[in-house]
Amino acid sequence: MIECIFTIDYEIYGNGEGTLGNLVFEPTKRLKTMFDQIGAKLVFFVEAAELEKIEEARSDTAIYDVKSQLKDLYKEGHEIALHLHPQWYKGYYNDGKWHLDYSEYNLCVLPETRIAEIVDRSINYLRSVLNDADYTPLSFRAGNWLFQPTQPAAKILSSRGMKIDSSVFKGGLQYYYKLDYRRAIGNGFFWKFNTNVNIPDHQGILLELPIHTKMVPFWKMITSKRIDLQRKGVGSNQTMKQKVYRIFDRMRLRQPLKLDFCRMSVTELVTMMEEIIEEDRHLPDIFRPVVLIGHTKDLVDLETVEIFLRYLEKQTIKPTTFQAIYRHM
Repeated sequence: MIECIFTIDYEIYGNGEGTLGNLVFEPTKRLKTMFDQIGAKLVFFVEAAELEKIEEARSDTAIYDVKSQLKDLYKEGHEIALHLHPQWYKGYYNDGKWHLDYSEYNLCVLPETRIAEIVDRSINYLRSVLNDADYTPLSFRAGNWLFQPTQPAAKILSSRGMKIDSSVFKGGLQYYYKLDYRRAIGNGFFWKFNTNVNIPDHQGILLELPIHTKMVPFWKMITSKRIDLQRKGVGSNQTMKQKVYRIFDRMRLRQPLKLDFCRMSVTELVTMMEEIIEEDRHLPDIFRPVVLIGHTKDLVDLETVEIFLRYLEKQTIKPTTFQAIYRHM
């Protein structure tokens, strides 16, 4: 059984560049219209720290459109999940530019009290935006997928009522940030975990539903669409050391290709899904939640998304949410 979960990170660029109108509000409006037409829902990983700081600094008037949009999405049954880039919280806005605190880039390496403070602040902000004091996100995705070391962050998220993480992409490796998801390659489509997000634990406190990936030859990652999107809004805050480590990350002969509906071509998306569908034909009793990823800032090719949705419809696969799948499981 196959279930497809379309997740999209609701955010501007990680260095503070770009506007909410162009990179968040308008792309979401167009994508929502497309999903409304087929009666399907999305999972929006809302970058709460970014939105709170932008509102606090009054640096972008579109923040009010974004807040209204989030309320509407929530009321209409789309899933509002938590996404965090902690470098925003100690950042400041000056002379038309954001200056972010990259010492807090990885939530998981911060002191336990600081992690708890950031998580609580972000949830409270979303409760205010959604006008729902009882709102608790079911799902979490770490900024830049950094969910290592797993504890104590997992314990804190679980204690706040969260049940699912979707930060892992199997085979992922970032030397600079000590991210290493290669051990998860042999795991299934989902697993519980406790002390290490890579290692299944039946007594685990959180459920991992990883972003679907396939290990491919490195040259398959080199497409004009992917390269063009990667060039936007990145690099201005990277040190030479980070750039060197990034080269090391890309030196592997095989790389994890994420099932990204913003960065992949129709052919890439369909080819990856065909492999999953073929596996399902042979072993139909296995539950296969397939997590796709996208970013509002990357949503420039809606035609590809539309064609892919039509393909899924022909396969009788309808997009769903973590909330629906969690109840099912």
